[in-house]
Amino acid sequence: MAGKTIDIQTDAGAGYTGYLAVPDSGAGAGILLIQEIFGVNSHIRDVADLYAAAGFTVLAPDVFWRVKPGVQLGYGADDIQKGIALMGQCEPDDIVTDLQTAARALRSLPECQGKIGVVGYCMGGTLAYRLATRDAVDVAVSYYGGGIDDYLDEAKNLHCPILLHFGEKDAHIPLSTVKKIGAALEGKGHVEIHIYKGADHGFNCDQRATYDRKSAMLAFAFSIMLLSKNLS
Repeated sequence: MAGKTIDIQTDAGAGYTGYLAVPDSGAGAGILLIQEIFGVNSHIRDVADLYAAAGFTVLAPDVFWRVKPGVQLGYGADDIQKGIALMGQCEPDDIVTDLQTAARALRSLPECQGKIGVVGYCMGGTLAYRLATRDAVDVAVSYYGGGIDDYLDEAKNLHCPILLHFGEKDAHIPLSTVKKIGAALEGKGHVEIHIYKGADHGFNCDQRATYDRKSAMLAFAFSIMLLSKNLS
């Protein structure tokens, strides 16, 4: 299954694109897929294709388009530093605005049937949470969103179901932070938090040394169940 790059219309300027993957049926509920700091690279496109194979219409927008369009990094030390530098050049609220635009674009596609969800990884995991607090999506899934605890004041605006995945051994997001996030989300409706034993940051990515196949498969199963339930 091969996706394609499409243009996303925005008032902020030209150059905003996204990778679109469509199920074999030709249409499905929508998923906005948000990248890590490594861009819409081969891994993110593979993930988009995976969700499309499960019946969803998936759009992975280019989050870094304002500072450097078309970024595709690997996972080496130099790539990590490049990704961190790119993230530092972006204004977080501008990214959220762009993603709201992408969510509207996804809803408007003939290949998208009605409701949409969001799935994000690392930086994208935090952005998925922030979109959920803006009523931009109908359900949200966040993988190791390292900056969520910086935006816990936005939890009061959470109205949709949300699922958060964390690795037990993730030094970037210690379990004390996961506990803090859980406390802030308590009573906000359907909130699931899963901690994967022995898993580290980036456990879902099969191109990283921290890939944990068992944890990735479990997390995908939980994600599919929540997305299917709320987007059907």
